[in-house]
Amino acid sequence: MKQFFDTLKNIFSIEDLRKRIFLTLGLLFIYRLGCFVVLPGVIPLKLSAGSAKGIFQVFDLFAGGAFTKASIFALGIMPYISASIVMQLLTLAVPQFQKIQKEGETGRKKINQWTRYLAVIVAAVQGFAYTKFLYSQGIVSPGVSTALVTISTMFILVAGTIFVMWLGEQIQERGLGNGTSIIIMSNIISRLPGSFWAEAKARISSGSGILMFILELALLAGVVMATIMLIQAIRKVPLTYAKQMSGGGNAAAAQRRGFLPLKVNIAGVMPIIFAQAFLFIPTTILQLFPDSPASGFLRSVTDFTSLPYNIIMFLMVVLFTYFYTALIMNPVQMADDLKRSNGFIPGIKPGANTAEYIDTVLSRITLPGSIFLGLIAIMPAFAKVLGVNSQFAYFFGGTSLLILVSVVLDTMQQINSHLLSRHYDGLTKSGAKIRGRNVIANDYQ
Repeated sequence: MKQFFDTLKNIFSIEDLRKRIFLTLGLLFIYRLGCFVVLPGVIPLKLSAGSAKGIFQVFDLFAGGAFTKASIFALGIMPYISASIVMQLLTLAVPQFQKIQKEGETGRKKINQWTRYLAVIVAAVQGFAYTKFLYSQGIVSPGVSTALVTISTMFILVAGTIFVMWLGEQIQERGLGNGTSIIIMSNIISRLPGSFWAEAKARISSGSGILMFILELALLAGVVMATIMLIQAIRKVPLTYAKQMSGGGNAAAAQRRGFLPLKVNIAGVMPIIFAQAFLFIPTTILQLFPDSPASGFLRSVTDFTSLPYNIIMFLMVVLFTYFYTALIMNPVQMADDLKRSNGFIPGIKPGANTAEYIDTVLSRITLPGSIFLGLIAIMPAFAKVLGVNSQFAYFFGGTSLLILVSVVLDTMQQINSHLLSRHYDGLTKSGAKIRGRNVIANDYQ
């Protein structure tokens, strides 16, 4: 306990780290306040926490309850995430975008700006669909013009999304952690106490359900530990570095050994977020065209307990894991970097052979990682089948659990880096390195 308080003291004794923590907390406080500001034209007394069903509950979880509260931040950060996915797909598939990406900082700024523009368009479409959702719930004042409510709601929701994007960028640049992930994590955590209490009350009131509730907590702890193991697991590829040393007029070759850490789950939480964002598309279509011939299938896809939803979700997570791994990992570039630093893999020739070997290792470790990630994604459906409350079931897996674990580990890693750079003890007693979501195989350089 004394070490814990000493660590807290060290954290707040570093001025830069202290400012970043307080700034992050302040921006999150402003965001959480906005989640309770109701849209004009909506009758607050008719708002119900149970108005969101199926995949809308997932959306509401990401929005921290702002969706069912008809808040100005009802769309949250999801339009920006959807736009980012589209831009990453274009960067991978369109040569012009690939060329812009290779322009360095200038190209990155261009792509980020286009992503913001696309996010505005996505927010406008989702805002129109959300207006129809409000009318379907009967919570819009009948005395106000429908056209006026629709237009004003769309503008306010788009403005709210832009403001949330700005908050995320401020956290990213001046605060602590990844801004988008921190905002989503704050939304998820805000729903945890209520979900936990609702499940506990339901189990305890049933008399014999106390044991079942304890078993649920034990299962949740097991899933959390398995998720941490997935995020932290790495495959160490042995490396040898050759270095020329001269002594006594003769050049002698000295070797230094190391390893290339390849994470089993390099893609982190992004595959589940990608899949979730794509599954919001049927929801939007269903709100815009409720009487379409495919409405039955679209409704089944929006139900997280249905078989079509879980099959599509699992397959999309596996595919997106491979896609995102290929997007952020370049074996050819890694092989070239190793060659420039006089490093090589024992038994493998430098250059093309090294790139092929790294690509093979990545493919092999990505397969079990993607399957396990897919199982985590559909775990809430199994929890729901076992009788767990819908809201509490989301914390047994899926995006919510993975985001919580990933963001916590990533934030701890950043705090640990600040402490170690000031010659303080790290967050872990043994000095072991915390591998967050953003730690990829760049440590070999």
